[in-house]
Amino acid sequence: MENGGMYGTTNGLLPEKRKRVMVVVDQSIHSRHAMLWALTHVANQGDMLTLLQIQTPNTLNKETTSSSSATPPDNVLVTSLGALCKACKPEVEVEALVIQGGPKLATVVSQVKKLEVSVLVLGQKNSSPILRCLGGMSSTEKFVEQCINTVDCLTIGVRKQSKGIGGYLISTRWHKDFWLLA
Repeated sequence: MENGGMYGTTNGLLPEKRKRVMVVVDQSIHSRHAMLWALTHVANQGDMLTLLQIQTPNTLNKETTSSSSATPPDNVLVTSLGALCKACKPEVEVEALVIQGGPKLATVVSQVKKLEVSVLVLGQKNSSPILRCLGGMSSTEKFVEQCINTVDCLTIGVRKQSKGIGGYLISTRWHKDFWLLA
């Protein structure tokens, strides 16, 4: 099941010169950093920014059991983030999608193909020092790495540097943890 909304005006047709940028969003601050980075560094006037929220059965169960009152509608997160993007950069069209379904990687791959995405942007978080010493990765890092290696479009993992250093660490198929001061 898909819920979506458009922010801005469009006739439903995307001219060939426009690119579609997709950002996978969730409740984490890392996905918000990725969204803002994509909005300021990738999306240009006339481009389409698609915010994709994937709700797996596990996510839905956690949300329904964690609140004692009625749960908010599925699209509250992407709707509010879409409105924020439109307020920050009105020349970029913003589309908000909520997909309820199966495995996250398969959902991202299918949506990238279906929507003909040019650039996929994913938020990354720093792994714990202990996990790094053991050569392991968090589930988020594994997901980003799988997307970078699997998805057919340019896929960028974005990690905000610490407060004292500034900038972003960017990972693609060709560069890992490339520091971008911006």
